[in-house]
Amino acid sequence: MARGKLSHEGTLVLDSEGLSKLLADDEPVVALVAEARRRGMDVVICALTIIEAVHARTDKARLRWLLSGLRVVAVGDEEAKAASALLMAVGLHGHKYAIDAAVAETALRQQRPVVMLTSDIDDMTKLCGDRVRLVAV
Repeated sequence: MARGKLSHEGTLVLDSEGLSKLLADDEPVVALVAEARRRGMDVVICALTIIEAVHARTDKARLRWLLSGLRVVAVGDEEAKAASALLMAVGLHGHKYAIDAAVAETALRQQRPVVMLTSDIDDMTKLCGDRVRLVAV
């Protein structure tokens, strides 16, 4: 499943759906994350992804365990400004795209090549262009 989708080295970024599926032990996502680690890729999420992916039924112990194995990238003033500029550059705005923009901005700052597991191919294509390889989950 994972072969051909990932590079050696670089970074794998999970969006909300990627993290949700990892939490749910979704076999294809678990396999992709495991393959990324075998290939020496850094596995990353934007801190805001946690807000979007977690709900009342989330297994908190599993969440803590999974997060301990991911690099969680903080969103501060500079990152928020860059995400806002990214939205403006592609003609998007508002809360509907805010977290996507922060996730895209996080992905764009990572060691290349960057692969993102996402359920939102259309918006992430607008935000990341061809600088991030998108894999639908």
